[in-house]
Amino acid sequence: MTARQQRRLWKHVESIENFWQTLQETEPGVVARLHKLATERRWEIIFLTKRPESEGATSQVQSQRWLESKGFALPSVFVVQKSRGRIAESLGLDIVIDDRPENCLDVVTDSKARSILIWRDADKQVPGAARRLGIGAVPSVNKCLDVLVEIDSDHDAEPSVMDRVRRMLGLKPQSKPTTAVSS
Repeated sequence: MTARQQRRLWKHVESIENFWQTLQETEPGVVARLHKLATERRWEIIFLTKRPESEGATSQVQSQRWLESKGFALPSVFVVQKSRGRIAESLGLDIVIDDRPENCLDVVTDSKARSILIWRDADKQVPGAARRLGIGAVPSVNKCLDVLVEIDSDHDAEPSVMDRVRRMLGLKPQSKPTTAVSS
């Protein structure tokens, strides 16, 4: 789309009452799966979104209602206007998941958080800068959840040498990751 077409599209979206509540999941059932995993594994999830306002409720409230309707009870939604990296740093997030390379780039350059890129375009290679900066890329949110479970399971395994050293020195062990999902 041209810049002019995008402006027209967003202007139209702004006129639709509660537009953000009308959308379907890109991957049916993934929101409920995320909620189930977060509950079972005691993950703290914050949804970051940069959505323009539309008629009706605020973008934040519409996003919360949408997430609840898809199976995620009591979602924490933060409407982002600036760098996701600065937000990740200020909130002490461990992992940020996003479907836009530029948002993942913000995360790895402006914070200590790791970033996972949802890269659905199998016909195109993941941007080289993403790979060079250590941004992980997966083809779907479901695959991303599989990766998070694997990371979390590794965390639950026998304590590592560093964990034992931390404990012997009276230092705090590594905590469970706090994750932000952004859209």
